[in-house]
Amino acid sequence: MSTETIENRFVAAPFIKEIGRGQKGARGMSRADAHDLYQAMLDGRVSDLELGGILLAMRIKGESVDELAGFLQAAEASFTPLRAPDGEFAPVLIPSYNGARKMANLTALLALLLARAGVPVLVHGVPTDLGRVATAEVFAELGIHAAASAAAAEAALADGHVSFITIDTLAPKLAYMLSLRRVLGVRNSTHTLVKIMQPFAGPALRLVSYTHPEYLETLGEYFTTAAPHERGDAFLMRGTEGETVANATKAQKIDWFHRGERTVLVERQMLAEQVPVLPEDKSAAATAAWIRSVLDGTTPVPDPIAQQVGHIIDTARALRVRYPG
Repeated sequence: MSTETIENRFVAAPFIKEIGRGQKGARGMSRADAHDLYQAMLDGRVSDLELGGILLAMRIKGESVDELAGFLQAAEASFTPLRAPDGEFAPVLIPSYNGARKMANLTALLALLLARAGVPVLVHGVPTDLGRVATAEVFAELGIHAAASAAAAEAALADGHVSFITIDTLAPKLAYMLSLRRVLGVRNSTHTLVKIMQPFAGPALRLVSYTHPEYLETLGEYFTTAAPHERGDAFLMRGTEGETVANATKAQKIDWFHRGERTVLVERQMLAEQVPVLPEDKSAAATAAWIRSVLDGTTPVPDPIAQQVGHIIDTARALRVRYPG
């Protein structure tokens, strides 16, 4: 991607000098500096050598709350925001960037249950994930295909359907940053940003998951101290293999962030009261068939997912009342 010229090249060395001192010695960037650096990275004004150094240094150091806020501001400004339909509910965002390997990927079930209740649902993510069953693959088995454009994603929402869009279509510059994992062999800050970004022009409810324990505190602090209230609310929970759907066999703790306050909606369970019979075959086709059996009432909705759906519906409705548009 490195298309920078001498005239518009962003000199990143001073930033690398600070963030490259290791986890204990590095100083965090200010929000403004983080914004400017990440914007330059997205715009291709940072050389490949510097870009690799930045991504690896941030991987080792970890992002501060101010850095996340600055990065996210630049990330969300890199694409045109989406319009949500009017109605009873604020839109709900479900990021899907992990897929599943050991358990059936039930993110599509969560989205479809919400849409059936009238909630506008946008799922954004990757089309495939090597060695895992991606949500996009389950959707395809259910006859739901990725929107070809942002306008098509908006149209699906307006028609009351689950809307799925790949990150390549929604935010190409972020997609490129994600693709560097294949070059460097490790994830980078963009993998966190796509899970917390809010691509709508108006307020929305974000479903956010984390995989590493340290992100529980970092993201918790971000949503209480740095996230703009007018951008909406967020649910935060430990991911089910990285996905934002509740574990069907044991509910994770879910924290709700609203107006800078943190409320526990669901306490962690060791085991669900009624353990559901899940598909033994974890393939996309088998998972889709099982999801159909839940939607037609043959198989009951797993209790942790039913609880998650109920909380999302209530919060999306309240969010629309708070910010009527």
